[in-house]
Amino acid sequence: MPDSQTLVLLVAAMVAGVICFRLYSVLGRRTGHEPPPQAAPLPSARPSAAPQIAPSSSGLLDIQLADPSFDTPKFLTGAREAYSRIVGAFAAGDRDALRPLLSPDVFAAFDAGITGRTAPPAALVKLADARIVGSGLHSRIAEITVSFTAEFATGTVIDVWTFERNLDSADPNWVLVATSGDVPE
Repeated sequence: MPDSQTLVLLVAAMVAGVICFRLYSVLGRRTGHEPPPQAAPLPSARPSAAPQIAPSSSGLLDIQLADPSFDTPKFLTGAREAYSRIVGAFAAGDRDALRPLLSPDVFAAFDAGITGRTAPPAALVKLADARIVGSGLHSRIAEITVSFTAEFATGTVIDVWTFERNLDSADPNWVLVATSGDVPE
């Protein structure tokens, strides 16, 4: 018959084994009692300010999960087209073409730029690059920040523009809500 120390050791090993098995089967699983993820609050006003979104590896994924029809290459193609249309309409002073593409705050800034200019703006020669540098989903508002490298008649310019879209809206178009000349870090 085994001695009492061996029995105690076997019982302790069995208890430890059961505890380890239970921990292994529970740890890393979602139970529904986790706190909800904290979304960064949207700034209340952003007229022609630097984009407030930091680059996020999960921002585009969040947008794709919230809007299954979202397609990143299609968005970038549309962003390039929007950049060319907005720059062209600004150069031509075409406020009617600008209004549906810009938020009210950004439109006011562009309108003031059109009104206050004393010389014609430089012509856009070529849009060299467009890349997503930030993205986020705040409630049902998707924001994507794009860095554009454009060649104008006067030189190369880097513009950083933030586009926004309410995913609950039937309108599939994105609106320019902020502009900057600095790439967010």
